[in-house]
Amino acid sequence: MLIAQLSDLHVRPDGELYQGVVDSNAMFVSAVAHVNALDPRPDLVLLSGDLVDKGDPTEYAMLRRLLWALDVPVLVIPGNHDEREAFRTAFDDHAYLPPAGPMNYAVGDHGPVRIVALDVTLPGLHHGAVGETGARWLDETLAAEPRRPTIVMMHQPPFESGVPYLDDYLCRNGGRLAEVVLRHGHVERIVCGHVHRFMQLRFGGTMLCTAPSTTTAIALRLKADARPASHVEPPAMLLHHWRPGVGLVTHFVPIGTFPGPYPFA
Repeated sequence: MLIAQLSDLHVRPDGELYQGVVDSNAMFVSAVAHVNALDPRPDLVLLSGDLVDKGDPTEYAMLRRLLWALDVPVLVIPGNHDEREAFRTAFDDHAYLPPAGPMNYAVGDHGPVRIVALDVTLPGLHHGAVGETGARWLDETLAAEPRRPTIVMMHQPPFESGVPYLDDYLCRNGGRLAEVVLRHGHVERIVCGHVHRFMQLRFGGTMLCTAPSTTTAIALRLKADARPASHVEPPAMLLHHWRPGVGLVTHFVPIGTFPGPYPFA
């Protein structure tokens, strides 16, 4: 099973730039074209939050317009830049989304890998949190199919990255999440967005990774007094490839066209 993960699209109204700097809509168009051109084509696309920039209905209308070009089924979760009810209205044809409350769900009909989405966003805030109710829901949902390879998708990552201006807005109560995941050895990966960078670490007895953004990259500054900054680096995505007997391999994939291919490896 092949699963593409795109994150932090920050779609804007037509003609408006993200942060007044980059055309995030055009960059998402390129990302969609890149996914469609993959051979083999992915079975599923995950959009792991911050699908729009301000949570405005006009942004969601633009997002849905851009998504028409995607030739692969898609699953979505909100991020801190999304507005939960406008998000729910925009995706009211996505029957897996709950009609109220946090957008937690489990989907397993696209292939052998089950996707469990845990909505850790807190409306009006940039950080996330794993509450007792969410942790209990996740525990019960994972226990329901204990032999099924599973990806847990969320937006804010539940760990300190060492980048101070990112760690102000992480997912709090990460230890609660780790305790739950540790009980379920069939969790192949926890995947997040939010940080506009690729990071990975062991967490809760499995691997956790964050996806880069299709727009800008947040600067990797590890000094305690570092100031927030971003760069317009080549956009990228993650490609998760699950095979029987191997498990899940995650690839970092730049989006765009580059010199080559050359006849060597």
